[in-house]
Amino acid sequence: MSDWWDDERERTLPIAVPHTDLSDAALRGVVESFVLREGTDYGERDVPHEAKVAQVIQQLERGEARIMFDPETQSVQIVIVQPGERRGHRAT
Repeated sequence: MSDWWDDERERTLPIAVPHTDLSDAALRGVVESFVLREGTDYGERDVPHEAKVAQVIQQLERGEARIMFDPETQSVQIVIVQPGERRGHRAT
């Protein structure tokens, strides 16, 4: 029987998927799914669904967010990118 440490070491890490590698329809589907799952609180004002989708796409284009694919769960998530990691560069 393996212990949890062995299981963690064998786990496949999520893979970054450049948003430019997706078709327009696939990108929109990923972003819409993310927006619907997140239920982001925008305060007192009501932000239309289309505006939320546009904001996430802009974040992806600016390198402020990244699409991640998890091969273990076969799922996709959009994550915020730390300033030092934008555009594929890590802070040193």
